[in-house]
Amino acid sequence: MAVTLAQSAVLSGNMVQRGVIQTFVEESPVLDRLPLMDIEGNAYAYRRELSLPGIAFRAVNAAYTESTGAFSELTESLAIMGGESDVDRFIQQTRSNFEDQRAAQLRLKTKALAYKFNETFFEGDIAVDVNSFDGLRKRLTGNQVVTAATNGAALTLDMLDDLISRVIGGPDVIYANAFTIRKINALLRASGTVVMIENMSDVRRLVTSYAGIPIVDPGVGADGTTDILAFDETQGTDTTTASIYAVRFGEEEFVSGITNGGVQVDDLGMLESKPSYRHRVEFYVGMAIFNGKAAARLKGIDQL
Repeated sequence: MAVTLAQSAVLSGNMVQRGVIQTFVEESPVLDRLPLMDIEGNAYAYRRELSLPGIAFRAVNAAYTESTGAFSELTESLAIMGGESDVDRFIQQTRSNFEDQRAAQLRLKTKALAYKFNETFFEGDIAVDVNSFDGLRKRLTGNQVVTAATNGAALTLDMLDDLISRVIGGPDVIYANAFTIRKINALLRASGTVVMIENMSDVRRLVTSYAGIPIVDPGVGADGTTDILAFDETQGTDTTTASIYAVRFGEEEFVSGITNGGVQVDDLGMLESKPSYRHRVEFYVGMAIFNGKAAARLKGIDQL
């Protein structure tokens, strides 16, 4: 059965690994909700429903017209993400009176990894980085992409309702940048709707909600400064638009992560090549959309 990273942290008996996993979850508003299916090998094959078979009424002594449904065969591969951090023995020995320097560097490395995962979840593209995995922007097509207007437009609640309606059974979460979330709050107040702000995840994170759905800012990308869902997309003649995503999570049903072994932390000890201690963090991870309507994107939102 799939578990989230927040749940796996509780199960880990290794205190260093547990701390790393907790940092991942605290820094990722995706990994605190995303179920992670533990798979064997380095890839996962599955079928996605494409169309249903025909159904009809028949007369007495008449026959049905035979028909079958259709599936698409998909395979998701694991990507290897991680990093290493070195701390000189002198620094570890002379500057750890207030905080363990190795632990501090490991925490920063993990934070950077979480940011990289968040960015890839939305904007990953194996055509750009063959070693990564495709994110939602590349995966979502057809009716799962709503366009605000040909050349971009200001957000309205009708657009948000349209986005929500494209996700089967309704989304578990809506992702938008901080400006857009403030815009949603303003639209709600203008409509006379009470703005609800509550904690709706395994991590103590207060978020705005609309129609009972939390609206979360995925934060910044791997560089630590640039918003993941920034106003940097082109829609027609408008080159400064952003997207909003609605996602429903679920193992083998909707959007899920896949992994082999989860987050792995290795203490490599003192290096032979230099007097430094090294930690390595690796995460064999990928994602799958088991239902074509498990997520949707609203694009072309202006900063107005």
